[in-house]
Amino acid sequence: MSEDIDSRRDDSGATAPAPRVAVEPTPQAPAGQAQPGPEAATPGAATQPPFNAGNPYAAQTQTVAHTVVKTKTKKLPVFLCSLAGMVVGAVLVVALIMTGALNVNRDAGTATATSESSGGSQTIKIDAEDTTLAEAVSAKALPSVVSITAWSSGSSENVMQGDDSEASGSIGSGVVLDTDGNILTNNHVVEGATDITVSLNGESYEAELVGADTSSDLAVIKLKDVDAKNLTPIEVGDSDDLSVGEWVMAIGSPFGNEQSVSTGIVSSLYRSTALPTTSGTYIYANMIQTDAAINPGNSGGALVNDNGELVGINSIIESYSGSSSGVGFAIPSNYAVKIAKQIIGGKTPEHAYLGVRLGTVTASNARQNDLSVNEGAYVGEVIADSPADEAGIKKGDVVTKVNDEQISSADSLIIALRSYDVGDTVTLTVQRGKNEKKIDVKLGSDADAQTSQGEETNTDSAEGAGNGMSEEEFLEYLRELMGNGGNNRQ
Repeated sequence: MSEDIDSRRDDSGATAPAPRVAVEPTPQAPAGQAQPGPEAATPGAATQPPFNAGNPYAAQTQTVAHTVVKTKTKKLPVFLCSLAGMVVGAVLVVALIMTGALNVNRDAGTATATSESSGGSQTIKIDAEDTTLAEAVSAKALPSVVSITAWSSGSSENVMQGDDSEASGSIGSGVVLDTDGNILTNNHVVEGATDITVSLNGESYEAELVGADTSSDLAVIKLKDVDAKNLTPIEVGDSDDLSVGEWVMAIGSPFGNEQSVSTGIVSSLYRSTALPTTSGTYIYANMIQTDAAINPGNSGGALVNDNGELVGINSIIESYSGSSSGVGFAIPSNYAVKIAKQIIGGKTPEHAYLGVRLGTVTASNARQNDLSVNEGAYVGEVIADSPADEAGIKKGDVVTKVNDEQISSADSLIIALRSYDVGDTVTLTVQRGKNEKKIDVKLGSDADAQTSQGEETNTDSAEGAGNGMSEEEFLEYLRELMGNGGNNRQ
């Protein structure tokens, strides 16, 4: 490439200020003008044309020639350099592993990098079989999950013959607990059943009810005439170790489709609710929420983690349609298996027991009866010699907190207490007249009293009623209490 340089000289012959260098291609000269021809030059040399004496101010042109030298790259040295770099890198990696700075665990698929300056470490888990996780978990857990058909009246033979006028059935799921044939399921799957049929690994078996804990919605049935070698007890995990976002799989018989699986994550933990039924109130405390599809027929089935371990018993869904809407709930395995073991052992399932009859305080009845609080669990009666009686809970107290948990109704108190174990001590905040008190109570067991007395709300009554008291009875009781100066009790 050539560059044109313009220069000017003054009258004394001195060179004018710095020349202008063209960076664009030199334009062609107009027609009729001579165009300088190329001249050979050594690299870096410039040819100075003769000085135009006739016109000392005429533009002078200086041509600079550049020579581009092409060199041929030698491939052998480049290859040797690359090879040397690879060798050096490999040596460094080996050195880091030998010194412990980089720990590679091939079996677990993890790599741990440690920084000496910060003293900390970071573990990165790489699962090469991640795409087959669901397959591996299914293969492990499916043999431990059964399909249950429960007939509440008549017989299954009548239905098979087309006569279902006196028979009705429900389909659910269950998990095999041991080689004796004990199966854990929901109470609402087998409640009132006169005939129970279990489908396991393509075989059909008759089963009988071992026992149930109605308030927890849990039951145990046992297979008849089954060979232990045909049973695969499920491996039980620790539901307390679950974290939000953790991978889970739901296994059961949705809509009667046996051995079905769906996957999702743990959406939330410690969800609690109370559901009224014809036989009482189901108390669901500290449930696991998941978006894994749970549909009718999944009840009693397994919720397992990525190790194929039981972490929950699928029980209820929240849905406007009655089918999965991505909001399902499972009873934690730690609690469910504990209740199942009590049933299998012939014991009456026990829960933390306070020993009171309760009503719900609302803004309406609080205003009508001049109560100091607008919400809480109203103590309508204290059972003699109960933990509440021994701690000093009084008739007319309104429980507003259990430890730091706010209590807004009778149900919320029952659910809160179900979260504790027999023998635990809790601090109840109660409103007694105009004064607030804190009372420590050591919770007892309801094993001996749950059939005749307890802390179950009356599900057939209206708002504010609870534990056998109708709304009218509760309001009348409050009026009598207020008339006797109960609002000023200390």
